Amino acid sequence: MTSYKCNVVDISGKKRKLTHKAETKSEVIDYLKKNNYIIIDIEKSAGSIDFNIFGKERIKSKDLAVFCKQLYAMLKAGVTLVNSLEILRQQTDNKHFAKIIGQMYEDLQKGNTFSESLSRHKDAFPDIFISMAEAGELSGNIDLIMNRLSNHYEKEYKIENKVKSAMTYPIILALVSIAVVVFLLTTVMPTFVEMYTSSGVELPRLTQTLIKVSQTIKQYWHIMLMAILGLTAGVISLNKVPKIKYKEDYYKLKLPLVKDLLLKISTSRFTRTLSTLMGSGVPLLQALETVSGVTGNAYIGSKILEAREDVRKGLALSQPLRQQGIFPPMVHNMIKIGEDSGAIEEILDKTADFYDEEVDTAITRMTTLLEPAMIVFMGIIIGFIVIAMLMPMFDMVKTVQ
Repeated sequence: MTSYKCNVVDISGKKRKLTHKAETKSEVIDYLKKNNYIIIDIEKSAGSIDFNIFGKERIKSKDLAVFCKQLYAMLKAGVTLVNSLEILRQQTDNKHFAKIIGQMYEDLQKGNTFSESLSRHKDAFPDIFISMAEAGELSGNIDLIMNRLSNHYEKEYKIENKVKSAMTYPIILALVSIAVVVFLLTTVMPTFVEMYTSSGVELPRLTQTLIKVSQTIKQYWHIMLMAILGLTAGVISLNKVPKIKYKEDYYKLKLPLVKDLLLKISTSRFTRTLSTLMGSGVPLLQALETVSGVTGNAYIGSKILEAREDVRKGLALSQPLRQQGIFPPMVHNMIKIGEDSGAIEEILDKTADFYDEEVDTAITRMTTLLEPAMIVFMGIIIGFIVIAMLMPMFDMVKTVQ
């Protein structure tokens, strides 16, 4: 469970600070509402480690895109929002998502607004979704908002899919190479050891080291497997601690091979999300707060929040972005043009399209470099093992001669 710090107002009107442990933020919200607290804000306790490593409540971009498109089509056809949710609940294949839609349907029947029902599932729906739903309710254009969100998540899904596709081959190659190495050490190596032992050949130090590694893997493979799984779970959990996540994302932007790709992905998300929010009527300060959480990089997100504070003081958005130097120069230059022309949403959208193409190019370049490098690296390791196994055989040949 994760520990959450809650700033609330009780029935008597006094402000209180509470700590509550729960699996998700939605459970904390439900607990506070049942106890008649007015929620000011909720955040994870410092140093709190979330062991819900698989993020089971988050809805995928593809599912959100389909949901928004279908909801837009039904609202446009004159179907009420309540009936639309009931229809979507019945036909959604994702059982977890269907359950959430069913709960939202019940909330609407009780008199809650659409944005209020979304807010109860903040772990499932991104902040941009909730903010745009609120803007749609205020403007009376919830159907148009759903159409905007559908387009947004379709493009987001394409980016995610491109990154996953690019990494599939290297991951498969790495797993196959590891399997080959383990097979050589645990199955082939013992056969050579028996042959060398019976012949009485003195084994080189390199071969002796590999024999010890082989014996260790065969005897303690289950312990090693548990250690790897435990280490992986620990790293994923620690990665959810804000301070650790911040430092990790900062150093990611320093890595030679991936920094260009990560920056372009973050830039694409920043420009597209900001364009979508502002085009839907969300105020700039609120839009920047939402955008800070969707870039995929905690360090960049913190810089966006710093820029937000400068905007609050009266500066134009392009000024703090230029001073920070986080995004490429094209971004703050295009924003400056949008601010001067009054068409910032359109400028941001075109900038996002440009960086989508840049992401494609960066992924292709990284894959082109990564695949042969991995093949050479794993070839060296496997060749090293093979040579270590065959070295005593060369000595045997020399002895016979």
